[in-house]
Amino acid sequence: MRILIVSDTHRRDGNLTWALEKTGPVDMLIHCGDVEGSEEFIRSIANCPVHMVAGNNDFFSGLPREEEFMIGNYKVWLTHGHNYYVSMGNELIKDEAAARGINIVMYGHTHKPVIDIAKTSAGVTAVNPGSLSYPRQDGRRPTFILMEIDKKGQAHYHLNYL
Repeated sequence: MRILIVSDTHRRDGNLTWALEKTGPVDMLIHCGDVEGSEEFIRSIANCPVHMVAGNNDFFSGLPREEEFMIGNYKVWLTHGHNYYVSMGNELIKDEAAARGINIVMYGHTHKPVIDIAKTSAGVTAVNPGSLSYPRQDGRRPTFILMEIDKKGQAHYHLNYL
């Protein structure tokens, strides 16, 4: 199973289209918020199930603020992250995820990519794909994550640059 994880496109959807072309067919698209009105466009180009949440710039959106769902054997929590102070680090959001019995928390908001793999089987993996539109990490290249579930059901994460 191949899952494209993106965030913070801010209605600049050209790079999302390019990311989908670059990765080829995916089984699921996950958007961690700040779509700014592009919900229907994103659903129309995905050609797969889509999970999206509202970010701090999605003022009039009908998207949920958070969502919990399963990917294979993993319980996933999707949130933009701004309500969990992710700009200060990801410890608070990981603690909240652990309290909810979550395996993987996916968030955005910082515009900086993070792949923080759990150190133990009981730990929480935190994933932030960065931003496809306004990257803030060194080099400022747009980023996304391709998550793959192998035949044994194990998750693997690949940070990609446009």
